[in-house]
Amino acid sequence: MPPVEDRFQELRQLLYAYEETGYAFDDTAETPGTALSAYLRTASYAPDRAAAAAREIEDLLAVGLFNDDIADDVDLLPHVNPPQGVGVEDCLRAVRQHLKRFLASPPAPRPAVRPKISWEWRARFPALTHFLGTYFYQGSFEIEYGSHAEAVDDYLAGEPYEDLEKAASEIGEFLTLNSSDGQLAEAATVLGLREPLPQGISLRQWLTDIQGIITHHLRT
Repeated sequence: MPPVEDRFQELRQLLYAYEETGYAFDDTAETPGTALSAYLRTASYAPDRAAAAAREIEDLLAVGLFNDDIADDVDLLPHVNPPQGVGVEDCLRAVRQHLKRFLASPPAPRPAVRPKISWEWRARFPALTHFLGTYFYQGSFEIEYGSHAEAVDDYLAGEPYEDLEKAASEIGEFLTLNSSDGQLAEAATVLGLREPLPQGISLRQWLTDIQGIITHHLRT
């Protein structure tokens, strides 16, 4: 059986950002709002994402938002509310225009700029989000593992080389971006860390140790 086509995959990711800012379009013709700004900062690391989102918006508008042929695809999209007196299609056209401006001259990534919303943190650090949210999420950790070391060993054995390499790189950037322990703890929680750390070790030291373990594993 052929795989099911995910017609609006990137648009759905873009609209997820709006879920964390009130489920409302807050963009104007001149200025992207909070959610779209977060998406564009993320897309500066991978402009192809913005190009895909723009194509999918054009596809959606061409077919028609309420066309029965794409009803199932539209149902999968987060339902973001337009301002009073404005249609969803008009809001999507404004988003598309901002995407086109971005693509006309994609800005360089700004690694020193901290993400502004939770969606942006997870989009900026996908490999670290997977590590923390999958292997150290309270409840699943307690069921699956007897220790932190066992969880890390399972992670190393079960993830592709490229994902491990990306996680090690992301940890370094993540630590640099969160200079205070408070910032680091808050951001790690956003990425999915829920399990208490081993007694007597700080979060910064634990992540540094994890980075070293991953790097050593990749070398051997």
